Amino acid sequence: MAKTGEKSSHESYWVELLAKLGNDKQVREVAGKISKAYVNTGRRSTLTNNNVKLRLGIALFNAGVEEKPYYNDEYEEYALGQREEVPVEAGNDEVISEEVGTFPMGFVFINPLKNKIGLPLQFHRCLATTKNQFIPKTKYVSGTVPQYEKLIENLSFVQKRILGGQPLTLAEKILYAHLWDPKKINNIVKGETYLKLKPDRVAMQDASAQMAILQFMLSQMSSTAVPTSIHCDHLIEAFKGSDKDVATAKITNKEIFDFLRSSANRYGIKFWGPGSGIIHQVVLENYATPGELMLGTDSHTPNAGGLGMIAIGVGGADAVDAMADIPWELKAPKILGVKLTGELNEWTSPKDVILHLVGKLTVRGGTGHIIEYFGPGIEKLSCTGMATICNMGAEVGATTSLFPFTSSMYSYLTSTRRQQVAHQASLYSSYLKADVDAKYDQVIEINLSELEPHINGPFTPDLSTPLSKFSDFIKKNGWKDEIKAGLIGSCTNSSYQDMSRVVSLTTQALDKGLQPKADFFITPGSEQIRETMERDGHFEILEKVGGHVLANACGPCIGQWKRTDIQKDEENAILTSYNRNFRNRNDGNPSTMNFLASPEIVTAMTFAGKLSFNPITDTLIDKDGKPFKFSSPFGDELPSEGFAEAQIDTLADRTADIIISPDSTRLQLLEPFQIFPGKEYDNLRILVKVKGKCTTDHISAAGPWLKYKGHLENISNNTLIGALNAENNKVNVVRNALTGTDDTIPNVARYYKKNGVQWVVIAEHNYGEGSAREHAALQVRYLGCPIIIAKSFARIHETNLKKQGVLPLVFKNDDDYNLITGSDVITTIGVVGLKPDKDVIIRVRRGKNGDYKEFDIETKHTMSEDQIEWFNKGSALNLIAYKNSSRNL
Repeated sequence: MAKTGEKSSHESYWVELLAKLGNDKQVREVAGKISKAYVNTGRRSTLTNNNVKLRLGIALFNAGVEEKPYYNDEYEEYALGQREEVPVEAGNDEVISEEVGTFPMGFVFINPLKNKIGLPLQFHRCLATTKNQFIPKTKYVSGTVPQYEKLIENLSFVQKRILGGQPLTLAEKILYAHLWDPKKINNIVKGETYLKLKPDRVAMQDASAQMAILQFMLSQMSSTAVPTSIHCDHLIEAFKGSDKDVATAKITNKEIFDFLRSSANRYGIKFWGPGSGIIHQVVLENYATPGELMLGTDSHTPNAGGLGMIAIGVGGADAVDAMADIPWELKAPKILGVKLTGELNEWTSPKDVILHLVGKLTVRGGTGHIIEYFGPGIEKLSCTGMATICNMGAEVGATTSLFPFTSSMYSYLTSTRRQQVAHQASLYSSYLKADVDAKYDQVIEINLSELEPHINGPFTPDLSTPLSKFSDFIKKNGWKDEIKAGLIGSCTNSSYQDMSRVVSLTTQALDKGLQPKADFFITPGSEQIRETMERDGHFEILEKVGGHVLANACGPCIGQWKRTDIQKDEENAILTSYNRNFRNRNDGNPSTMNFLASPEIVTAMTFAGKLSFNPITDTLIDKDGKPFKFSSPFGDELPSEGFAEAQIDTLADRTADIIISPDSTRLQLLEPFQIFPGKEYDNLRILVKVKGKCTTDHISAAGPWLKYKGHLENISNNTLIGALNAENNKVNVVRNALTGTDDTIPNVARYYKKNGVQWVVIAEHNYGEGSAREHAALQVRYLGCPIIIAKSFARIHETNLKKQGVLPLVFKNDDDYNLITGSDVITTIGVVGLKPDKDVIIRVRRGKNGDYKEFDIETKHTMSEDQIEWFNKGSALNLIAYKNSSRNL
């Protein structure tokens, strides 16, 4: 063995390889470092130098050089060439598969250095981390080892036989690899072709899982066809703190949790109980897999795109498709490429990337697109940082967002005990990135080096303001320069890196004797994060400055916040690291202004208590009366001692009975909706002509209504209660056309239903923006609405309406919205014999007693042949049940 400091005999071999590098920029950049380096065989420095050489090996391989990197035991370093197979002694390590030593494209070696629990460190061919990393023992979670060979086989058929070998983006590769039957596809036109896909996994949060399970029961299936999980995170109200709030939730929601647990047991679904964590963080830690396809019954499911997964937010009926082994339909999306260059500065975080992008695209700018990030800047981002960016991509209406496989994903998978997934992803890394020369339908470039922190809001996530201009923005609008509460965490920003950077700022303030000038709330994303923060002393520091640690749940982000510090309708401002800030959303107060920012900015500004405070330039006064300025935040991407062990998913008795009390006010078995009667609709009343923004929060409010998510009749009492009536400029007040009196929207809808009168809603752009809340579709269907007519629809809500047998129609001319009044009566022409791309005429009748006039308005739709079949059968689930019963005859 060479002595420390001596030049290894293999060094000349590495230098000679430089002649083979050609013009590959990545290789030349890394090789430049290698050519100047001596191999120090001292054990500490060997790892660092070896990582550099491993990166060179990866680059060489990608550039077409035939030699593969391997570990030379004699010199304790990497070399290139053909190595002899060396038997692997796993010892206590259960991670290494039987294939060790025979990988077709890589290698594994056992490093002589041992980590703190005595397990060997592993290094794989692709995408090594840049430092010696704690590697925990693997956990085995069923259904998480990707079947890349099968996916690539499907993709190869589509790419060669159907697309003529054209280069594809990563999003296209993953989608086309998941086609249900590629041989039945003749052509794919983005924005037109409906893809029938086979998802790998389904994840559901407790609020939406209730209705999804109730619908799944109608499918007559005995178990789910794909791995599925339920996560109890929505039904925990933030009030007294973590432990007490979880205990209270278990009592007040016992009926719901028992139903979900018994359903999970019955159908083979993994169940994550209250307190285990927020769905998206738990999925990232346990289930998200590069290159796979997942459906989640929550709009922020794209969080898993931070691990290179196509994860799409859907309604419960869509999830049931995958659970019931039915092809899931998606109109082939266009691909919006976001090229990242440069590197984030010290105060700027991944959250600022998406805050800035949402401002550029607006809440409708991503509709019909998948956002795919690429460029040299992605290599500088952590896996959890990329998840943050993908999570909030839902706010631009995008189908989903994702990143290509990177070294930080490899590190995160390994750190969360999924070495097998990390290894498989590294072997098939070429599948997990866009092809060379792939074309995006649109490209936006963001220079991370020039990006500054942003703050978005209030009342809409796309009102984006750079931090340097935020003080002037507050003054211009005449808002009080005060922060009532700062809230960090949630599914968007609750990673270990987020929290450790916050702790770095809190420690500075604590050293200077400072306390927050506003209430300070912390929401860990999962029990794994919470236990790790507890172990590493983070909570001790946060609690010393008065921080209130909330449950591992959604809490205030979705309106589950029993707030006591303000009066009813009091105008006030809160600063949060959340992803959404619609009016009324967080605390039920329409005058609460929620400004969205990174956890670091929220924390620093909470210590100041002022909206005008800029922590980069401004100072506070410390305990000694001296000016104090925050140093830039810092923190570990991953915990140096690994993540603490936490609650794992559970699976129990498959013979368990599903528990629903016949007297329940919170759970109600569903009855199938009536099938389409086969004739044109006549005398449809206009329940409400909606003015302005109408999100799923407006259509089916959350907060206190969450307790009725499993009871369609009861939750229908909140239908459209947030909608602004264009006729009278009042919220939740409409004229009952049968009685001539004013009443609430749900009361009038019920009156119409009781009297056999069907009705429609007239709306503006992006109707149904926001969450994946399928209740917004179920409720209108239940109360007697067969048609919604809007200027445009949000993607998830449009699909949810179709699934429930409601026909979404779009004005061919936006101005026709202005021609309709709330007292008009509508008849359809073209619903009978409905076909794809065939327009539907809306005949509007105004007046009464024979003295009326009529005029026609043209509308269009996006219904496919299969979706028209849903409509004719009354709902997608009716069709599933019909087909399943036919098979059993």
